[in-house]
Amino acid sequence: MSEDKLEITGKTKIVRTPQRASYSREEAYKIIDSTPMCHVSYVIDGEPYITPTLQWRSEDNFFWHGSSASRFLKSIEGAPVAINVMLLDGLVLARSAFHHSANYRSVTLFGQARKLEAEEKSERLEEFVENILPDRWKTLRPMTEQEVKATTVFTIPIKEASVKIRTGMPADDDPDYDLPIWAGVIPISQTIEAPIADERNFEGIDTPDHVYKFSIG
Repeated sequence: MSEDKLEITGKTKIVRTPQRASYSREEAYKIIDSTPMCHVSYVIDGEPYITPTLQWRSEDNFFWHGSSASRFLKSIEGAPVAINVMLLDGLVLARSAFHHSANYRSVTLFGQARKLEAEEKSERLEEFVENILPDRWKTLRPMTEQEVKATTVFTIPIKEASVKIRTGMPADDDPDYDLPIWAGVIPISQTIEAPIADERNFEGIDTPDHVYKFSIG
């Protein structure tokens, strides 16, 4: 890691409930590495947009990909973007509607989107597959030149970013603890179920071990 702490700026400094904030690079990486999904926000012709996509991290750099035909990918090269990666861990049920909340882990990143060129892009696409499912790439047929051209990869350095985490029980007003109302947390987690084979698989092909090793959260 280049630095232990993320850069605190006017965009990343958390003012609301600052006790939940963290600028730890290690904490940010744990969250980014725990889920392949992110949301990328940007502006095109003065209008705001947000797009869900798959992401991955390599050392101190954040990557995401999409179709080269995508309007948003054509528009954001060199442009500022804001990206969020979030895991919902539970619903927090308080004794008043006002104090209901959620337990979550969230990272928000800011940066200038840099488009990868051909050779680096090919390397990163292999890294992308291996990051999500180690040992998968070597079992696949090679990507064609056209497939590589049809895929765009962008990156930003993980530098200007912040982490926000909520855990624990509801924080009710003191008088509300005297009310006969159930309060607590409903834990939430993503569940990985048994793989479902494509009906067009060759007969006798077993599910590879690496498929069973997929994890999230």
